[in-house]
Amino acid sequence: MPSNKSVSDAPIVQFTNCRILRNHQLQREDLWVREGKILNPEKLFFDEKGSADIQLDCKDSIIAPGFIDVQINGGFGVDFSLATDDFKSGIDLVSQKILSHGVTSFCPTLVTSPPSVYHQVLPQISIRNGGAHGAGILGAHLEGPFISKEKKGAHPEHCLRTFEEGAFQDLLATYGSLDCVRIVTLAPEMKRSSEVIQELTKQGICVSLGHSVANLSQAEEAVQHGATFITHLFNAMLPFHHRDPGIVGLLTSDKIPAGRRVFYGMISDGIHTNPAALRIAHRAHPKGLVLVTDAIAGMGLAPGRHTLGQQVVEIDGLNTYIAGTKTLSGSVATMDTCVRHFQEATGCSVETALEAASLHPAQLLGIEHKKGTLDYDSDADFLMLNDGLYVQATYIAGEEVWRQDAL
Repeated sequence: MPSNKSVSDAPIVQFTNCRILRNHQLQREDLWVREGKILNPEKLFFDEKGSADIQLDCKDSIIAPGFIDVQINGGFGVDFSLATDDFKSGIDLVSQKILSHGVTSFCPTLVTSPPSVYHQVLPQISIRNGGAHGAGILGAHLEGPFISKEKKGAHPEHCLRTFEEGAFQDLLATYGSLDCVRIVTLAPEMKRSSEVIQELTKQGICVSLGHSVANLSQAEEAVQHGATFITHLFNAMLPFHHRDPGIVGLLTSDKIPAGRRVFYGMISDGIHTNPAALRIAHRAHPKGLVLVTDAIAGMGLAPGRHTLGQQVVEIDGLNTYIAGTKTLSGSVATMDTCVRHFQEATGCSVETALEAASLHPAQLLGIEHKKGTLDYDSDADFLMLNDGLYVQATYIAGEEVWRQDAL
């Protein structure tokens, strides 16, 4: 047998007996991995005359790209909006634990906080690849404080801010630095928001519209200036009205610049959005739907009192409220639960449900050439799932980082 060492000495792993999600379809073929990347087997056979060093039988599992969570506030007792001395160990714990939910990369999310919190926390968030230590960090999602008082949801009112003269400088002073920031959620009806959206977009930061009372034309203007995302659609925004559908109207707007797609986050936990609303959004704009958990520190813990930034929240079953109120404050849903609920609620295909948690968030962040697909040369971050979409194993860069039966 000719050696396959002509290109690289790294071992080649062949995953057999599986159905791979590729080109929007589950295809019965093998997955080939080397040095953390997905290989094209034809090139391997014909150009390198190579073969597999290791074969793994997947026992008819589905192989799908790893999930990407672009809105997660914490979990397992860790709150990303609390400035603590051991913040790094907290983020490490969450990134380790969410491997079992199929999440291979995420954007740690901070809710509205005083500037001192951003100044302390953001320097401690570093963009990094995933591995056995946990899911990769794609950059921070800053949700607030430039949001609407009327739609603040669980965000503390005393920390909310508006854009003053020199709006972008104002934002920089509040956050301290944008080095590790990937997404900023703001309310587009705020004065001077257009210049802020343009400046953030210029710096490669994704602008999301949320916690807002914007009408449709304000939302469309924000998109024309570069906004590409909607934070948890239907939650913390004006309800859909037929004469002015508000931000929700972006899903079917004809004022979106050519070649641009608006994405929208959905918390598919059976609580934040009625299944009928989930179906309406999905049918109106299926290619823009991005599943997010919006999970808080209480995810993975017993019911009771936990924090979300400056607020105390109470977990009652799957409901999370600001203590003493009926205001929803984040969720305790896991990403794999959201995928299953989404598929069940909409009756969509398995492929569609999986792509809403992998391909779409990757497209939103402009990293679909590396993550969110199983295309050749992309990162070998993937999951093995059974037909019920329960995660059986999680792989990052081709290495197994979590397995169900290892528990």
